[in-house]
Amino acid sequence: MSALLSLIGWSFLPGLVSSWVQTIYYGITIRAGDPKPQAGTPRYAQHRRRIHILVVAAYLLYTIYEADHDLRRKSTYYADLGLPISSTENQVKSRFRRLAALHHPDKTSAEEAAESANVFIHLKLASDTLQDAAKRFAYQRFGDAINSWEKCVTIKDFVTQGLLYNTLPHYSVAAATIYLLGLFGYFEFAKFYRWLILVALCLMEVHIVTRPAFPPLLNAVNAFMTRVAFRDAYLPFQFIALLRKLVLTVYIALSQIGPLLVQGAGPKGTAAAHDEKSLRENLTRLETLSKQLDADAARLMDMEVAPFKGDSASVHNLQSKMREWLVQNTIRADPMVRDAMGRSYAKRRIDAPSGAKGNR
Repeated sequence: MSALLSLIGWSFLPGLVSSWVQTIYYGITIRAGDPKPQAGTPRYAQHRRRIHILVVAAYLLYTIYEADHDLRRKSTYYADLGLPISSTENQVKSRFRRLAALHHPDKTSAEEAAESANVFIHLKLASDTLQDAAKRFAYQRFGDAINSWEKCVTIKDFVTQGLLYNTLPHYSVAAATIYLLGLFGYFEFAKFYRWLILVALCLMEVHIVTRPAFPPLLNAVNAFMTRVAFRDAYLPFQFIALLRKLVLTVYIALSQIGPLLVQGAGPKGTAAAHDEKSLRENLTRLETLSKQLDADAARLMDMEVAPFKGDSASVHNLQSKMREWLVQNTIRADPMVRDAMGRSYAKRRIDAPSGAKGNR
């Protein structure tokens, strides 16, 4: 929840940073004495949009690097023992014996006894955890938080404890936070995809912590990390923490960069062309106006025909007058009708006998 709430506080920072960067950009690219784009002009808005996208993208890349750095800084039981994640129980036991000979308090001086005792206790905890099949399974999926789960013995106990008191509460709080932020207008853009990403991440995490083997996606990432990047492989709980941070980064991207990309893709870069909220409001207003006009037209029609209700003679007279008006003002006013009547009159004048009248 604290990570999601940090999105609100950080959402006000890019505008300030973008202003600084834009000022520096104009100072470098525009010579002294030349006019600079003024605020409110299309060119200024275009530069601000591009700089803002670059600033946010740089921050998001840094957050991913920072998340990976924090994971690497927090050592794992495998790294403390100097073992790969595929080590067997015998290998763990053998490695602990060699390290115990180096760090046992009885083997060190009095000045180093306290520090050696802490190291030895930590190595003993790591060894005991990795030699126990249930604890090893739980540690790989939930981290060292399992050390405080006193009543858990079997794999089922650990998985149930982790899901009920670790995974599900996290996503419940995340869902409530997204909903509340949406009510305040922070998550209007791509609201459906935010919920879709959250549900997909929750299902993936449940799959990771309940399967006996590592998921294919994690295996592919570990293969890249060990063979290409030459770094240690991720454990499932590290991979889950990285995915959570990555999702938060995607949320920030949707809030900060998404609207700008949609705005820039429109004609002349205008935001109104792609403002869905404004479009919905205009459509609602147009629908209300059309209903009002329809009601007014029906009321006026009723008022016009009200004097003729129940009077058949008046209705018949009105119909004949309307028919005559339509003939005189609509049919005869048509250019084709006038041409045809003119040709007919001309023919009658040509074929008429000498001295005939009434054929003009």
